[in-house]
Amino acid sequence: MSEFNWACPFCNRHQTVSEKKCHVRDYGIYVGDNADGDIGGRILAIGCSNIECKKVEVRFIYGNIQYGKNHDIISIEEIKHIRVTPESSAKILPDYIPAPIAQDYYEACRIVNLSPKASATLARRCLQGMIRNFCSISKSRLVDEISEIKKRFDTGNGVKGVSEESVDAIDAVRKIGNIGAHMEKDINVIIDVEPEEASILINLLESLFDEWYIARHKREERFAQVTRIAMQKEEQKRASLSTSQD
Repeated sequence: MSEFNWACPFCNRHQTVSEKKCHVRDYGIYVGDNADGDIGGRILAIGCSNIECKKVEVRFIYGNIQYGKNHDIISIEEIKHIRVTPESSAKILPDYIPAPIAQDYYEACRIVNLSPKASATLARRCLQGMIRNFCSISKSRLVDEISEIKKRFDTGNGVKGVSEESVDAIDAVRKIGNIGAHMEKDINVIIDVEPEEASILINLLESLFDEWYIARHKREERFAQVTRIAMQKEEQKRASLSTSQD
């Protein structure tokens, strides 16, 4: 097996995975005549090389298998793909993102395939929580809150830390099929949604986490560092003046 790039789903550390850190095993499942035909499974496990993490991602694939001349498995056509650990593809969020928002996001990711409409409802509630927390805009409906953000940009009074591109992305998602219907209704109303649509909402949340909360935190850290350096220089200057006067 050749090396490949991988991001640990637990610590988000990007790394190159070598053969010794990856385990793949295919096997046949023999239960006689069945509806799926020649079936088998694949176990995939990858160990994180980050010494502060060292966790293992495990996946199981169930599907139709094709045998070679020596009755060895040469391919598997996926029927079901199960994440064993972690349970979902959710990114680990920093602790400065409010806990209720983070929990809605994690749960939306965990059930995106199991129940797309419930996942979309949670993602929609998460988006509304972000708009109320980060943008300080609170109205009865999510669609009205999105309209208020757009209105502020149109009048040249955009929300601090929110780019016009992110507002365009939110509005584009709002216009997609059932997602648009979701945003028009109360956040607790459940409407049928396909897994792909729920995934689009989750991708939007992840982009907004990066652009809103994480970008703001990095700015605050940089400015705080500049302030600390300026204060240190000022103290050094005072100390130098005091010494020269003595």
